[in-house]
Amino acid sequence: MIVADTLDAAVAALRDGGVIAYPTEGVWGLGCDPDNDEAVAQLLRLKQRDPAKGLILIAASIEQFAPWLEGLPPELHAPLVASWPGPNTWLVPDNGRTHALVRGAHECVALRVSDHQGVIALCQAFGGPIVSTSANKASEPSAMSAAEVREIFGDELDAIVEGELGGLDRPSTIRDLRSGRVLRA
Repeated sequence: MIVADTLDAAVAALRDGGVIAYPTEGVWGLGCDPDNDEAVAQLLRLKQRDPAKGLILIAASIEQFAPWLEGLPPELHAPLVASWPGPNTWLVPDNGRTHALVRGAHECVALRVSDHQGVIALCQAFGGPIVSTSANKASEPSAMSAAEVREIFGDELDAIVEGELGGLDRPSTIRDLRSGRVLRA
């Protein structure tokens, strides 16, 4: 369950180009508006993450990813539909919709439709997908609580959505949509 006033504050922060923290299926995440290059750059600075690595986008429904899936061959939709919602991130060929800072040095964009009720509420309230990356500094352990997020980032975040993790003991699985190859189990 997430706290409504923190959800409202997080959505306002997202719309204002801020960086937020929120619970996901397995770890706490950092997020921002994927269409705001300044917000994405700030998130990368906070994490001390190499921009070439790219970032994941998370959504409440497959419909929220319609602009990213436009032009995708019909046979490649089946694995997405079969595995979403859930902790499955797919590397989908970029159709030109994704901002370079989100895609990184890749030809694909990483997409996930969550089954975490807090993430669903957040993406629905925002009106679309948001960036989702673990709440940590590069190569450090992921935050597992709001208290750990505050310890790592202090007052550098624009909002924290209070809530609980979804019960998984690891981040989402990442697969390449074209080959089916698992990149992170």
